[in-house]
Amino acid sequence: MVTERRPRLLTLLRRAIRTDPDRVALTEAHTVIGETVVVKILDLALRIGESMFAVGASAHDVTFAIIRVAKVYGLSGVHVDVNFDAISVSYHRGEEDWPTTLVRVIRASSPDHAKLQRLQALLVDIIDGMDLDEARLAFRVIRRTPFLYRPIVVIFSRALLTVGVAILYGASPIIIGLSFLAALAVAFAQAGLARLQVPLFFSQITGGFIITAVTAIVSALGDAGIEPFVAVQPSIIVASGIVLMLSGLTVVGAAQDAIDGFALTAVGRILDLTMQTLGVVLGILIGLEFARLFGIGIPLPTSAIPFGAPVAQIGGAVIIAVAVALFNGAGARIMIVSAVLSTIAIFGYSSTLALGIQPGGASAIGALLASFIGIITARGVHVPSVAVTTAAIVPLVPGTAVFRGLLGVVDSDGTAEGMLDGIGPLVLAASIGIGLAAGASLGLYLGTPLRATLATVSRSRSRLRR
Repeated sequence: MVTERRPRLLTLLRRAIRTDPDRVALTEAHTVIGETVVVKILDLALRIGESMFAVGASAHDVTFAIIRVAKVYGLSGVHVDVNFDAISVSYHRGEEDWPTTLVRVIRASSPDHAKLQRLQALLVDIIDGMDLDEARLAFRVIRRTPFLYRPIVVIFSRALLTVGVAILYGASPIIIGLSFLAALAVAFAQAGLARLQVPLFFSQITGGFIITAVTAIVSALGDAGIEPFVAVQPSIIVASGIVLMLSGLTVVGAAQDAIDGFALTAVGRILDLTMQTLGVVLGILIGLEFARLFGIGIPLPTSAIPFGAPVAQIGGAVIIAVAVALFNGAGARIMIVSAVLSTIAIFGYSSTLALGIQPGGASAIGALLASFIGIITARGVHVPSVAVTTAAIVPLVPGTAVFRGLLGVVDSDGTAEGMLDGIGPLVLAASIGIGLAAGASLGLYLGTPLRATLATVSRSRSRLRR
C-alpha cells in the first residue's frame, strides 16, 4: 500500500509543477477564408490604423485597432508592426500557404481630432457587427472628409491661444493685444511656409524670430517713453509665442509609445519633437542677436513670472484649451471636455505649487489629474482621450522659463556665472516638460484598466436589460 501511494504522490507533484504536453493541441482550428476576402479585411484594418496614427493616435491604440478589426472578421493571429513612418500587417493562413502582407507608408501626420473621433466610432460599430463591405464604405467616407475648419479659422485660433497665455499670467490689455498680433503674424507666416512645403524646422525658426522681433520693438518703444508701451512686460509676448509653437508637439504620444514598448515610434516622435523645439530656440536666439546689433535690450526678468489671479488662471486655461482643440480640428464636445480638464490641470498645478512642491512635480500632478480623469470620462462622452489630454496640459507648457533661460544665455557675455544663470531656467523648463509627459502618461496608464473595467460593467448591464 505504501509503495502504491508514493507513485501517486509523485504523479500529483509532477502535475502540480510541470505542464502536460499531451493536453496541448498541436493544431488550431481556423475559419477557412478566401484570399480575396483576407486581403479586403487586412486592407480595411491597415487603412483604419494608418488613418488613426496620422491624426494623432498612439502606436498602442493603432495596433489594438488593427488586431481588433481583423479578429472581428475572422482573422486571428495577425502580426502588426507600427513604425514612425510605416505600418505593416501580416497574416499566415497555414503552413502550406504564403503569408499575406500589406504595408502602408505614413506620408503626412497632422492632428485631426474630429476624424480620430469618427474612426473610433467606426471601430465600435465594427465590433458591434457591421458588415465588411459596409465598413469599407463607411471608412471611405471618413477618409475623404475634409478638415473641419477652414485655414483662416485655424490661423486665428492659433493666435487666440496666446491671448489665453497672456491672461493666464495676468497681463495688461496692451500685452494681450500685442501677443495676439504677434501670434497672428507667426500663424500667417507658418501657413505660407507650409504651402511652399518648407520643412517645419525652418518654419519654427521663422516663428521664433518674428515673436522675438515684436518683443524687441515693444521693449524699444517702452525705453523711448512712448505710451502705452511704458512699464509693460514684453517677455510675456515671447512666452505666449513659445507656448503657441510648442503646443502642437506630440509630448504625450511620444511618452506613451515609449512606455508601451514601441521604441522606434517613440524615438521618431521624440526626435521630431526635439528638432521642432530646437527650431524655436534658434529663432529666438537669432532674434535676440539682431536686437543686440541694433542696440535694443530686452529686460531680463529677475524671477519666474507667476500666474495671475485664480479667475485669470481659469479663464486663460479655458481659452488655451479651446484654441488648441480648434486648430486640431476638434468638435464642440471635445472643446467642452478639454476646457474642463484644463481647469482641473491648472487647479492641480497651482494647489501643489502652493504646498511647496517644485514646478516640475506640480506640473506632473496637474497633468496626471487631467489625463486620468480624461481617459475615464472620454469613453462616456465618446471623445478621444489623447485629444482632450493634449489640449488640457498646454497651459502648463513652460514658455516663460524657456525665454528667461535663452535671454540669460545671450546676456551672459560668455562668463561662467552668466551662463549658469541662463542654464538654470532652461533646466527648470526641461523638468516641467518631463513632468508633463510623465504625469500625462501615468494618468493614461492608470486610467486604462479602470476604463476597461467600467466598459465591461456597462456591457454586462446592457445585456441584462436586453
